This record gives sequence, structure tokens and C-alpha cells, in this order.
Amino acid sequence: MARTRGNELLSIGDLSARTGLSVSAIRFYETKGLVTPARNAGGQRRFLRSDIRRLSFVLIAQEFGFTIAEIADHLKSLPEGRTPTKRDWSRIGNTFRGHLDRKIATLNRLRDRLDGCIGCGCLSLESCALYNPEDRAGHSGSGPRFVIAPSPADSDQPEREKPGR
Repeated sequence: MARTRGNELLSIGDLSARTGLSVSAIRFYETKGLVTPARNAGGQRRFLRSDIRRLSFVLIAQEFGFTIAEIADHLKSLPEGRTPTKRDWSRIGNTFRGHLDRKIATLNRLRDRLDGCIGCGCLSLESCALYNPEDRAGHSGSGPRFVIAPSPADSDQPEREKPGR
């Protein structure tokens, strides 16, 4: 295998075998700017070994519901043409961590409130008259207000019995 700048280069087939992604998926991620291969004299793609980690990050981020555009925004801060350092990945990790913390908080609210009032304004459950009288949550905006967008009005909601109690 060829080497450049001390980094081992991988064929698209080798990268596919290592990541579990199909060759067509890797090409798709290339078109979205998530990986940028070099080309050898014959025009074949050659990827840095560090692209394994880059694509692994893409797979994990997609698993957590991030869009390709969001992932691309995160990856823009990584250097191209060299293996990112721990410091480079830490920078992304700090930003990504904030997004994950918000998603985790939303998932926790959903888990804890899905069987009760979620602030949707439906007023179809007997408990809505207690938890969301006169559709008070509707004044904060549309949708399930107590799950997706906690507000000061949410904090004065009566303590709900949580599953498992």
C-alpha cells in the first residue's frame, strides 16, 4: 500500500471492509464532503487510515439522529490531508457533546412524560385539566411543549408520577 506524509493510504475496498460500509455509501459520503480521498496515478481513490474514524463518527452521529449536513458542519473543523489529532477530535467532541446533552434531556423528558400530559393541547386525557388547564402550554408555542421545549411554565407543573413508582 502507498504511503504519503507518513499516513497509510487505503483503497475504497479496504475502507469498506474496515468500516462495514458499502463502497457506494463511501462514495455518497464523499459527495457530501465527509471524506476527501486522494487519487493515485490511475485515478483510483485512496483514503487516509484516519478516514476510518471519520466515517465511524458519521455512523454514530447518524445513529443519534444527526443529519448529514449537521455532521458535515462538525467535520469541517477537522484538518484535511492529515490525521486529526486528539486535540482536533476534542474540539468536535465538545461541540457534539452539547448537542447530545440536549437530545438526552429531551429523551428523558419524553420517557418520563409520555404516559402523562406532554403539553400538546389535545385536552383528551382526564389529567390534562390538571397538568395543562385551559391549554396553558399552548401559549408557549405549538407541539408537545413539555417534552421538546421545557419552559418556565413547565416548572410549575404538578409532580407527575414517574413510571416504575
